[in-house]
Amino acid sequence: MINKAILMGRLTRDPELRHTGNGTAVCSFTIAVDNGYGDNRSTDFINCVAWNKTAEFVEKYFSKGRLIIVVGRIQTRTWEGQDGKKNYVTEVVANEVAFGESKRSADENGFSASPKQADAASIPEMPADTEDDFVALETNDDLPF
Repeated sequence: MINKAILMGRLTRDPELRHTGNGTAVCSFTIAVDNGYGDNRSTDFINCVAWNKTAEFVEKYFSKGRLIIVVGRIQTRTWEGQDGKKNYVTEVVANEVAFGESKRSADENGFSASPKQADAASIPEMPADTEDDFVALETNDDLPF
């Protein structure tokens, strides 16, 4: 069976970083993804969640309006709320996250960096032995595409 989602869209709000009871980092965020053309154009709002080092990376280097590329799997879960009502959610669990645009391009488009962000040159390289498959890519202005 295959369960793989590849999305590119803009963050609808700043990512939320929390920690579980045992200290595991989890980051929730929503991206707006455009579909269709002309009169058939619409936007989907996709809920995403990242864990561990990927969660910390998303919270540190992304903010509302920034273009993000997410590779992961679709997950559905249900739970019973305190009111006894059954809740249901579908989300993408992010295994890989990448920049969809350079910092300069984002600034030119009016999506300025928040204080929590650093220059792209200072982005740390992730250790190869992390639990998550992790990719942090920058747009190279020398590339023809």
